Amino acid sequence: MKKLFRKIMILTIIMLISITFVYADAQNSQNVYVIPIKGEINPATMQFIKSSVERAVNDPNSVALIFEIDTLGGMIDQATKIRDIIMKAPLKTVSFVNNRAESAGVLLAIASENFVMANGSTIGSAETVPFTEKNISYWKSELRSTAQQRGRDPRIVEAMADRRIEIVDPQDKNKFIVREGELLNLTTKEAERIGFVDYVENTYEDILETLNIEYTDIIIVEQDFKVKIAQAVSSSVILPILLSLGFIGLLIEILTPGFGVGGTIGLIAFVIFFGGSILAGNATTAIVLIFVTGILLLFIEAIVPGFGAPGLGGVICIIVSIILAADSVALGISSLLIALLFTVIAAVLLLKYAPRNRFFDRIILGAELTKDEGFTSIISKNNLLGVEGVAFTSLRPSGTVLINDERVDVVTGGEYVEKDEKIQVISVEGRKIVVRKIS
Repeated sequence: MKKLFRKIMILTIIMLISITFVYADAQNSQNVYVIPIKGEINPATMQFIKSSVERAVNDPNSVALIFEIDTLGGMIDQATKIRDIIMKAPLKTVSFVNNRAESAGVLLAIASENFVMANGSTIGSAETVPFTEKNISYWKSELRSTAQQRGRDPRIVEAMADRRIEIVDPQDKNKFIVREGELLNLTTKEAERIGFVDYVENTYEDILETLNIEYTDIIIVEQDFKVKIAQAVSSSVILPILLSLGFIGLLIEILTPGFGVGGTIGLIAFVIFFGGSILAGNATTAIVLIFVTGILLLFIEAIVPGFGAPGLGGVICIIVSIILAADSVALGISSLLIALLFTVIAAVLLLKYAPRNRFFDRIILGAELTKDEGFTSIISKNNLLGVEGVAFTSLRPSGTVLINDERVDVVTGGEYVEKDEKIQVISVEGRKIVVRKIS
């Protein structure tokens, strides 16, 4: 019994010592969070940055934030919100341009306390779209204010957004950093030469060593699915594919009885498109409702013969909703045209080859109705030859007669027959039935 008690005491002491070491090690750890800002800057990107910064701030062992930037830009209002998040973070912040910081990415690059570029990277070309005096004035003020707060040259930053600004090279008065009529875009070496960037490094470890930041762990935060979906839907490659799948699926569903594979594929494609557009901040519930209204109108048109107001209204609703949900009007129109082209091609192929495929027998009737099999395009009236009847209307020379209590459209040989006079069928030529008056 004493031996068992002694073993338990020894194991307990070992566990306490181990827990103490683990706790001490956790207390001494210093974490650096790397938060990627990649792809298009949109509401999904902003929410991801916000939650990632909050995660780092809530970690008692975090000491610094590295924002790794590789973007061609995006929405200005979302970029300003991300700028505010970076500047208000209670940790040491580093903007690391690893490849490119174009357009709205410029604001994020200069927002941190330290600005680092990797070799072979670029920064600039931050002109607003559309370029209006109101837009450019607001955007320049945001860039200028941020540059001044971080001790950077505001004229350099403004020249990246306004092609009307000309800057002479301070090291050589005969040269220009940028001429009037050009947007400023700097490579890593150019930014280093004019003192615009703080450091040039290629790895997180080198950055932290250069900035004398002590750390034990580098935690790389991965982009969540919302950001990836939003950026994929905004892609000029993925968007036409999604729309093509949606329209082709809708086409198959209209031609196929019941709800099947076509409807499922089309529904998934449109859900991904509009869901991603909502996450990207390009679409609202109202835009989705416009699209749904368009689909309903098309189904109404499919039930009602002819192409009238419901069909036209449905097409307009679908086109407008897709253009409004795209990242830009140009992208929306071009993607829509590509999708419609593929849909037309798919329709032609279905109509041409579907009868040869068992899978598409439900879409198009493959059987041929031939005379050899007893089918004819008209109903024979030869049984009426020689039968008598009464004129239901006046025959002038055409009109209607009653034969065996059945109304039949007929003509005479040219004579006029009064209503209620007796007639007799004298010939049947296809659909043409010829009668004469009898006394």
